[in-house]
Amino acid sequence: MTCDGAFVTGKGAKPCRSFGIFALVLYAHIACPDLRAQGQPVRVAAAADLKFAMQEISAQFERQTGTSVNVTYGSSGNFYSQIQSGAPFDLFFSADIDFPRKLEAAGVSEPGTLFEYAVGRIVIWTPADAKVDASKDGWETLLNSAVQKIAIANPAHAPYGRAAVAALQKAMIYEQLKSKLVFGENISQAAQFVQSGSAQAGIIAKSIALSPAMKGGKQWEISQEMYPPIEQGAILLKTAKNKTGALAFLEIVRSKTGREILEKYGFAIPGTSLPQKADK
Repeated sequence: MTCDGAFVTGKGAKPCRSFGIFALVLYAHIACPDLRAQGQPVRVAAAADLKFAMQEISAQFERQTGTSVNVTYGSSGNFYSQIQSGAPFDLFFSADIDFPRKLEAAGVSEPGTLFEYAVGRIVIWTPADAKVDASKDGWETLLNSAVQKIAIANPAHAPYGRAAVAALQKAMIYEQLKSKLVFGENISQAAQFVQSGSAQAGIIAKSIALSPAMKGGKQWEISQEMYPPIEQGAILLKTAKNKTGALAFLEIVRSKTGREILEKYGFAIPGTSLPQKADK
């Protein structure tokens, strides 16, 4: 049986084309009835950029298996700290693959279950009724005097915040704009700042910009060459109560259906190429 996605078992590891260790882990949990957690929901800690894609994937999983999925959204850095302290999750979907890599190295996760599921992208976003139009003005949107506050995720613990800062620095406008920056606890909160009018523009995840609540706004995609790749990774935790269900959930994320949902919300799938947007 071949796999249709790439697993990463350590920094620099190459993609595999077979289930390998992951399949053995899955078989062990299916083969041992006492390891099954019938009726237990799958508990997921997920980066905030996944909210809308994860809702669709979870609904698909629940229809197929009858197992419920309880998802908590937040910043990847905060989840990393919580999991180290014993937070009760089965799966961790991080917006930064380095966090699950560190958990794997620390022995907190099931060996061989770490894989890169998506690559995130960032956009400048403005509301439909704003005085500026990100889709037309690109970087100039942020320099406009009508924009007094620019929302981004907190770069201290949110990968999308770090990507935003890196892009501003690459565009050589960070020093001009740093006094305008306001930080959301995660990328979802940063988007809410712009929606509510607390900020006039934001640098947010494309997956959030494509959500139903924000589709009416104006967006301009920042070239992926302007910031380090936002490689996103998932992993099964050793403390998982429903490991069989969690492994099955990972499989649906890696399936054609899961990939299509992720792409629908603007994520790039590892191993596929995307046309680069020219930055202004």
